[in-house]
Amino acid sequence: MRLKNVKGAYEIIENSKYVITENNYQTSNIFNNKNPIYLEIGTGKGNFIYQNALENPNINFIGVEKYDSVLIRALEKQNQNPLSNLYFFKMDALNIDKYFKKQIDLIYLNFSDPWPKDRHAKRRLTHPNFLKKYDKIFRGKPEIIMKTDNRHLFEYSIKSFTDYGYKIEDICLDLHKENTYNIETEYEIKFHNLGYPIYKIHVKK
Repeated sequence: MRLKNVKGAYEIIENSKYVITENNYQTSNIFNNKNPIYLEIGTGKGNFIYQNALENPNINFIGVEKYDSVLIRALEKQNQNPLSNLYFFKMDALNIDKYFKKQIDLIYLNFSDPWPKDRHAKRRLTHPNFLKKYDKIFRGKPEIIMKTDNRHLFEYSIKSFTDYGYKIEDICLDLHKENTYNIETEYEIKFHNLGYPIYKIHVKK
C-alpha cells in the first residue's frame, strides 16, 4: 500500500519511540515481558494490528512496513492512544531473517502484493524463499494466518504452504459470509465493499 508523500513523515518515524528502524534495531527487550510476539508483514495504515493489540494486551505485536507514507498513518493511531504491546518496524520484508531471531510466534500476511506475473513469483510473501526466511524467526512451531482478495495468490499460497510442510488448520473462501469474529484491514474493507470475496487460510507446521 502506497500513499502520497506525507510532509515530515520520515523525521517523525525516525524519531518515534514506537518505531524500530534498521538503524536503531533493537527487539530483545522492547516489550519487557515474555508474552508471545505476533508479527504482521505489510501493516498498511495499521487498523488490523492496532485493533488486535488493543483487544489482546497479553500478546505483543510488531507491524512491519517499509513505506513512510503508509507507516505514518499507523503511527498516528499509536500516538493518539499508545499501547505498550505494539511497535512498528520500518524495513523491507526481504531483510526479515536478519532480525527477530527465534522471537516470533505467529505471522500475519494480510493483503500482500500478489505479484501476478509468473516471473515475479519469488517476490510473493508466500514463496518458498520467504517461508525459509520465516523459519529463522519463529520461536516455536511456525504459524501463519493469511488473508487476501486475490484468488490466484490464494491458490498459489495453498500449494506453497502445503508443499513446504505446513498443515491447514482452517480455510475460508468467503470470510465475510462466515459467522466469525474478524478484524478488518483497510484493504479488506475496500474490497469487501466492492463485492470481492475475502479468502483466509491458517496454517501450522
